[in-house]
Order: sequence, then C-alpha cells, then structure tokens
Amino acid sequence: QVQLVESGGGLVQPGGSLRLSCAASRSIFSMNAMAWYRQPPGKQRELRELVAGISPVSNTYYGDSVKGRFTISRDNAKNTVYLQMNSLKPEDTAVYYCSAGSSWSRPAYWGQGTQVTVSS
Repeated sequence: QVQLVESGGGLVQPGGSLRLSCAASRSIFSMNAMAWYRQPPGKQRELRELVAGISPVSNTYYGDSVKGRFTISRDNAKNTVYLQMNSLKPEDTAVYYCSAGSSWSRPAYWGQGTQVTVSS
C-alpha cells in the first residue's frame, strides 16, 4: 500500500524555522522523485505550488520563492524526505503536501498534508 505521511507543521513566528518530515512506504520511496507542494488558504488544489523536489540520486529543485531559505533532503535508510524551512514569512502559510512521482513536477501520490502557519 502506498503511503505518504507528513508531520512537523505548526504555528511559528515570522523569521522562525520548522522542519517537515514525510515518511513514505518503501515501495515508492526508492524509485521516485519526492517533492513538497503547498496550497495557500483559499487556493484551489489545481494551483498547488511546487516548493522543492529531490530525485532518487538527490538532485534538487527549489521554487524561486523559497530559494536560500528552504532545504530539501532525503534519508534513504528511513524512507523519509525532509523540508527544512528557515526565515519563514507570513506568505509561507499554507498546507504543505508531500508527493512522489516519476519527477518532482509529475506527482502520482500525495500525502494528507500538514498545516504551516506563519504569524505573530
């Protein structure tokens, strides 16, 4: 059974940090690119933004809005992908979704999402 389970979201003040985790079933983790998308409040699912992606050999991609602030990584031994988020801004507020697919821009599987709220 394919599973992606996110954790680590929460409320943080502007300038703060959070680390998101996504535990994946072994069947999809080793063969797929992993990615983090986000869906801000009021935005439709179809408009989810690709935040960061990482290939099975750890090539990475970052969206322009998060470059220099967010870092994606993967632990192949734990079938887990992480998103370290630093210098958070209110505009980073969104539900963050973990995904897996043939490439980070072609997600085939989704997690349930974790809420990140950046507010003072």
